[in-house]
Formats: sequence, C-alpha cells, structure tokens
Amino acid sequence: MPVPWFLLSLALGRSPVVLSLERLAGPQDTVRCSPGLSCHLWDGDVLCLPGSIVSAPEPVLVPTHLQTELVLRCHQETDCELCVRVVIHLTVHGHWEKPEDEEQFERAADLEFEEPRNASLQAQVMLSFQAYPTARCVLLEVQVPAALVQPGQSVGSVVFDCFEAALGAEVRIWSYTQPRYQKELNFTQQLPALPWPNVSADGDDVRLVLEVSEERHFGLSLYWNQVQGPMKPWWHRNLTGPQTITLNHTDLVPCLCIQVWPLELDSVRTSICPFRKDPRAHRNLWRATRLQLLHPLGWQLEAPCSLTAEATLCWQALGGGPCQSLVPPLPRENVTVNKAHDFPLLKGHPNLCVQVSSWEKVQLQECLWSDSLGPLKDDMLLMETRGPQDNRSLCALEPSGCTPLLSRASTRAARLGEQLLQDLQSGQCLQLWNDDLGALWACPMDKYIHRRWALVWMACLLFAAVLFLLLLLKKDHVKAASRGRAALLLYSADDADFELLVGALASALCQLPLRVAVDLWSRRELSAQGPLAWFHAQRRQTLQEGGVVVLLFSPGAVALCHEWLQDGASATRAHGPHDAFAASLNCVLPDFMQGRAPGRYVGAYFDSLLRRDAVPSLFLAVPVLALPSQLPDFLRALQGPGVPHPGRLADRAEQVSQALQPALDCCVRPLGTPETGREMGPEAGDGT
Repeated sequence: MPVPWFLLSLALGRSPVVLSLERLAGPQDTVRCSPGLSCHLWDGDVLCLPGSIVSAPEPVLVPTHLQTELVLRCHQETDCELCVRVVIHLTVHGHWEKPEDEEQFERAADLEFEEPRNASLQAQVMLSFQAYPTARCVLLEVQVPAALVQPGQSVGSVVFDCFEAALGAEVRIWSYTQPRYQKELNFTQQLPALPWPNVSADGDDVRLVLEVSEERHFGLSLYWNQVQGPMKPWWHRNLTGPQTITLNHTDLVPCLCIQVWPLELDSVRTSICPFRKDPRAHRNLWRATRLQLLHPLGWQLEAPCSLTAEATLCWQALGGGPCQSLVPPLPRENVTVNKAHDFPLLKGHPNLCVQVSSWEKVQLQECLWSDSLGPLKDDMLLMETRGPQDNRSLCALEPSGCTPLLSRASTRAARLGEQLLQDLQSGQCLQLWNDDLGALWACPMDKYIHRRWALVWMACLLFAAVLFLLLLLKKDHVKAASRGRAALLLYSADDADFELLVGALASALCQLPLRVAVDLWSRRELSAQGPLAWFHAQRRQTLQEGGVVVLLFSPGAVALCHEWLQDGASATRAHGPHDAFAASLNCVLPDFMQGRAPGRYVGAYFDSLLRRDAVPSLFLAVPVLALPSQLPDFLRALQGPGVPHPGRLADRAEQVSQALQPALDCCVRPLGTPETGREMGPEAGDGT
C-alpha cells in the first residue's frame, strides 16, 4: 500500500528519523557494505531453512549486532511504500590455524606474510523477515580481506535495502551466517500506525478531522480531480494541527479530493478522494452540471467532475411530451466535460434540444437555442430516408411515432400530408441536416391552424375561472371568520368536580368566540354512535375546517396515556360509555408518533392539579400550556392567525380565568386547603 510522506511524518511526529527519512528509487533490493568488504545479493528469495548449529574451521564471521531503519521506497514521486532497512555488524570469531609439523611450519613460515595478503574470509549471511501474514528470506554473500581478519574484532557492516512492510505491523527480523556457527540475532519492531484524515457526517455537514500533532504546520488543499483534464483547485489554507474542517453536504462531488503536505522543503503531497461512492456527491454533481450553447452550432457540458454520460439530439414538440431522439444522433460515447462539441446540423431551430443521459436515465435536457431563436415553434419535422437506387421515403415526426405522409392515419400529419409535400417541394421548409442517408426538414404549421383567437378565448375562460374560485374562497373565509374557529376538547372524566371544571372551560371558550365540541355536551350522540365513532366524526370535521384538537391533561388522562404506550392493545378496553378520551387514544397517539401532530393539536393542564413533568414527553411536540397561568398563550394558540390585539386578548384571558376559578376551587379543595393548591400552581408554571 502506498505510504505518503506526509502521513508517515504525522505518525512519527518530530522524530529526527522522519526529518531525514531517506527515499529509495526503484523496486529493486540492494546490498552494500563497509569500505574494504565486498558483498553480493543472491537473486530472488531463498527458502527460510535455518538448519542446525555446526562446528567449522576457524576463523568465521558471525553477526554481532542488528539495526533497522525506516526508509521510503518510491516507484514514482508520490507513490512510496514504507520499507525496513537492515544493518548487520560482523565480527571475526577465532583465528587462522597454525601448522602442526616442521615441514608445514617451514612452509607456513614462507607464507606467513603472503597468505593474509591473498586469502579472504568468506561467509553467507541469511536475513529472515516476518510480518504477518508474509515472510521473506534473502541471502547475502560477504568477503573480508585477510588483512582485516583479527580475532574478536569487528570488520564492518552490511546494509540491505529493504523489506517492505505494512503500516502498524509488528515485524520480526533475525540473522545468522551459513553454515550456522551460533544462534541467530533476533529483532522485533513495531511500525507506526499512521493517522488518516477521518471523514464523518454530522447531519447536513461533513467533518474532516486531521489528527496532526500540535504546532505542526501543514498545507491543506481541496480540489476537483478531473480525469479528462488538470485538477481544479477550490480551497487552500496553511494550517497548524490539529484541525477539524467542516464541509456543507451540498459541496460534495465524487471528484472532490483532499491534498495535504508538511510545510517543509521538498515535501511530498498526498491526496485522498473519499467521496467517490457517496450518493449525495453524485446527486450534487448532476445539480452542478450545466449545458452551454457555443456559437454558432456547438455545445459544451460544464461539470466539476468527469461524467459517465451520453448525449443525444432530440426534437421537442410545442405541445409537450417527451423529447424524441433524432437521426443523426450525437456520437454515443462518454461525454467529455468542459470540452466544446459540434452539432452535425446545417441550421439551428428552437425545437432542437440535447438530452444528457446516465445509466439510461435522462439527467439534463436543454433546448439550446431558446435564447437566440425564440420559444418553441409549432413546426412539423419531416424525416427523409434514402435507400439504394435513389429510393426516398418521408415521414412526419409526431408523439405517436414517425407517420408516413399520404397515409390514412388519423393524425395531423396524415391529414395535411399533401400540403406538407407541396411546402417541401416549394422550398417553404427549412433543411436542418443532410447527408447520403437522409435529411431533416422543419415545416411551419401556422398557416394551417389558426390558433390566435382560440388562445384568447382560452385565456378569458381561464381568467373567469380563477376569478370565480377566488370569490368562493373569500366567501368561505368570511363565513368561517364569522363563526369562529373550531376546537375539539378531549379530557378524561376523572370525577364529577373535574367534569364541572371542563364544562366551565368549554362555556368560557364559546364566548371568545370559538366553536367548541366536547363530549360533555353530546351524551345523546355518544350513546347513539359510540365514543369512537363520535370522536372520529368530530376530529375529521374540526381538522377539515382548519380547527384544533385540545388535549386536556389530568391525572386520569396521564394514566390512560401511559397505559396505551405500555400496551397498545389495552387502550381498546372500554372505560365508560361516554369516555371519548380513552376511545381517541388509538388515533391521537399515532398522530404524535408519526409527526402529524404539530399545527393540529394543543395541550393544556390545570397547574393546581398536575405538574408539567407528569405530561408524557411524547406530547411535548406541540404547545402544552398551564391554566390559568398561561391563558393568554392558550387562547392565542386556539384562535390561530388573526388573533385580536394583545390588550384585548388579555381581557379575554381574564374573563376566562374568572369563569374557571369557582370550579377550580372545588377540584382543588379535596386535595388540600386552597392555600396548598395555590402553592402548587407556580411550581407547575415554572416547569413551562
């Protein structure tokens, strides 16, 4: 996997190793050794067969120390891979053997100074590299001149470049000479795990998190990477890490790439393009793509990214319908964006359009001459086909297909076939295209169809219809305003005192004026229809008239809501023949769960009987107001748009409060003294 220089520097921070990280060119392994030594790398990898330790004539070379260094192996300027360089230090073990008899001694004496000069000590050094799940072994051949062979002395080192490794991997390296005179040297190294720019979504925004060490300076560039052209810069900054960059989701396109680099001399830039498969980016790309007319008969597709698309020439009839493909088609090949294309046409026409399709779906359509040649014309397009032996055939392009002239089809082109042929022969039609295979002709139809007066009459009729509709709407609005807004009041009949309180509230609201519906006043209808049918009829009528449903919470109502939320089936049990609240839960609660409640429901509770935090949180999607402390806001929510002046609204709230107080005192007294009830009110009100 290619490893950018910038990311490697991020992983290792300010380590001097990073600042001097060496770059190796080319994929070949190499070996070099200290001055005076000669070394050679065997071609290809060898089998990792360590064998057993044996005794051998001395002197021998043994590895005494092993070092590693991180380098970059670069195939191209910006295509680098992390690599582990291995340095093996070698030492002489033992000494040259002495002669055993006199003859050998004399011969040895003669060669005492010659042999060290001509002889050399040779060894094969095996390097084994293991990084899960791969392993490699290489064989190095080293020769040491006899002059450097001193028992127990280091003769130098051998450097091998290099073992490629993955980021974050743990590598194990060991070395020994062959034949094996001693145990191998072991070395284990943990390679750095590099931080990658993390791209995450946060609602409509996209966050680019760069985990760069503090006070480290780097450059950041956002650009469009176009395969069919040079990259187009969009945004550039010099920053200090760490950083979080926020992008709007509408700015994403598949070719949007991120380039980062350290602000250092000769630093390598690295790029990532994380939005290539993002569906939002592909939708944004088509929204940003435009067709542009080029003078005289050319066009260009402008887009920030390359597109997989085809373009076709088509004819758009004045009456609407799909744009019909034409011969000659444009070359059916991938469109090159931001490049001029020519039309194979002789003349331009406002009904000629271009369609750009991707994966057989039309993405763009433009009638490119609408600005210069005017709006669409009611022209008939004739298609001439030429065959062998100068055979010619003519047909007229219509929504149903290409209709042969002089045919008996019941289409406009068939009825006017003879006239169209005469126009063509007399030169009244405009030739748009011509070659050996055929031609295209646009024939005007204005003289055959007199449309001017028909359009005037249609405009008059349309104006009259709109005026009549506006009068009806205004009449309905005035009628509804005079009657007052409808309000359906739902409550749980906890006890007789609470029902009296609900009746007082409903009566006071009717004086505003409001058209209040409450089951307390409809016992006969409830008995005849049943609570559920009555509720559905009232709710439908209230909402159709632009009214509002009022949920009046009490301890009993809260208990019913919790019962329904815990087990929806239990809400179907009968809670009394006149209990519309229990019957309504099967319709009301799904409205809140599915997000249909705002604008249609208002909640309320008596702050001396219930605390706000007792209301289930599901209902807080709509205003839930305390009575009587928030009566002005409650009345404003009920009356909707066009509420009276704030001073007048306060007077009405005072009237309702006075009407409620006697009944409210009766409900509070069983729970404690009136003073206790008044002390609970402000606490509940504070919750709002």
